[in-house]
Amino acid sequence: MSRAPLNWSPRAFAHRAGQVAVDAGLVAAAYWLAFYFRFDGDPPGRYEKLFAATVGIVVAVKMVTFAAMRFYTKWWRFTSVRDLQAIVLAVAASSLILTALLSQWRPGDVVPIPRGVLVFDLVLTLVLVGGARFAVRSVIERPPRSELVATGRDVLICGAGDAGITLLREMKRNRSLGYQPVGLIDDDPRKRRLRVHGTRVRGTRADLARVLREVQVDEVIIAMPSAPGRVRQEIVETCRRAGVPCTTLPGLPELITGEVTVSQLREVRVEDVLGRAPVEIDFARVARYLNGRSVLVTGAGGSIGSELCRQVAAIGARRLVMVDHGENNLFEIDLELRERGHAGMLVPVIADCRDPRSMERVFDGERPEIVFHAAAYKHVPMMELNPLQAVANNVLGTAVLTDLSDRYGVERFCLISTDKAVEPETVMGASKALAERVIEAAGATSSTRFAAVRFGNVLGSSGSVLPIFQRQIEQGGPVTVTHAEMTRFFMTIPEAVQLVIEATGIAEGGDVFVLDMGEPVRIMDLARRMIELSGHEPGRDIAIEVVGIRPGEKLHEELFNVDEEVTPTRYGKIMRATRPAIDPDVLRAGLEELAARAADGRPEPVAEALWIALRGGRVPQRRGEDPVTPPSITPGERA
Repeated sequence: MSRAPLNWSPRAFAHRAGQVAVDAGLVAAAYWLAFYFRFDGDPPGRYEKLFAATVGIVVAVKMVTFAAMRFYTKWWRFTSVRDLQAIVLAVAASSLILTALLSQWRPGDVVPIPRGVLVFDLVLTLVLVGGARFAVRSVIERPPRSELVATGRDVLICGAGDAGITLLREMKRNRSLGYQPVGLIDDDPRKRRLRVHGTRVRGTRADLARVLREVQVDEVIIAMPSAPGRVRQEIVETCRRAGVPCTTLPGLPELITGEVTVSQLREVRVEDVLGRAPVEIDFARVARYLNGRSVLVTGAGGSIGSELCRQVAAIGARRLVMVDHGENNLFEIDLELRERGHAGMLVPVIADCRDPRSMERVFDGERPEIVFHAAAYKHVPMMELNPLQAVANNVLGTAVLTDLSDRYGVERFCLISTDKAVEPETVMGASKALAERVIEAAGATSSTRFAAVRFGNVLGSSGSVLPIFQRQIEQGGPVTVTHAEMTRFFMTIPEAVQLVIEATGIAEGGDVFVLDMGEPVRIMDLARRMIELSGHEPGRDIAIEVVGIRPGEKLHEELFNVDEEVTPTRYGKIMRATRPAIDPDVLRAGLEELAARAADGRPEPVAEALWIALRGGRVPQRRGEDPVTPPSITPGERA
């Protein structure tokens, strides 16, 4: 039963007392009926005496058992299947106690209690106590007569699993929501032609086009949180051809901490139909290391950083220190989390992770136990124009934080990395590759469990391809694609953050983890799907224009360097990449040279030193380069 704390208000107390009184009457009635049925409606006089002598004991034992099972913390109108399981356990436990008690003790020295009476009593108690609760629920939930007339939008629900049935039940129970279910679609052939809460299963996904022709439907709802993208894509395509709007419940990463409700319905997004299988993890279990801890997140106002803050707060950290150098972004995530009830744990800090003095004050004052380093400059063309800032933020900022984490005894540290750090061909990629090397070196000598987590593009993050395409579609096109065959790995923000938290929990020190991004997605396909989801026809309503690949941009991204050995972890979606260790003296010298050139403030020497530091660290050479002379990058060369 529910484990909610007891409410001792006068009204709640009176309601609870009424429940106890009714249960006591039902238990006594079940006990009397057990004698009645055992003796075919005419119990002998000695068994009538037995009933009178034992009924008080039976009622007392069962009521104490029911109270111990917390029957009276929930109103009967909210009884669920889980509560029915608790009723069965409580009735069975009380019957066992009574059997043991009455077999050893005969009140008033009357005849022994027949075993048939005990069996009848168990069954009848279960029927009366459980039935009364579900009868009350069915009466209370019955809609008023005025609402029995079908009103609202006629909807077809795709999915007759737990999520679909929950959605259907809520629509039936609350007609004011404005939904009238007219059918269900499910691929399980055993459910064909069944009725669920009075609504017929009209066929499988293959029958959807036929059902839409036969039944007037205002909307199709996808209620399959675990369905792969290709399944959602098929449904969306069928609905588009039929001219029927399609909405969906969020996927598993979004639902992982909440329940299914009608309010969660939303338009189908491109991430729903990309074809990737959603990540399924026992998030509460893998994130237990964060419970009651002080957690620091840098870049807390960014796309990844803000989602890290949401999930860390929901998990139950003791303190959440949110560091960002941008006031507006930090204000937004701080306000959002306060509105969600997390005000007592929040410490928003406006600071630059590149500033050792500022960050030392934060570490000294807050003593974080877990650090997620999400602060980074990530836009490739912008970093080509500003290599000085790429190095200062992505490399030197990481070095500052790793040093402080080691000095202040941080338990775990995680760097958010990128697939662009693999065989880097841009300043941004090289800066993140060197940041990974900093983490590997720190993990080899520190008691802090350092780790870097590498993944590809994150759908919906600021400056990513999705908002760019969306803006171009809203403007009427064209949608610009750099190359017709270009592919990228994609993952949703909640999904990526869950795997980052999971990977950090298994870090041993100096690990580089790589998230399983599934199959790469053609950017051209992504553009087409976004245009279709917006209600337009690619090439007819919205043009797609191939503008040419940018300097330094790869046709296909990779997840591993050529000298890395890939091994699985106990979590299937996370792999560990290991490579030859870097010479710490060479790395230290390279970082000192980088810091000196950054202090000089000229971008060309900084970019040159970045590539030299990577070479010294035995990172694979950039393809096609001279093995000795590093590239000299000038601002604007790859804009």
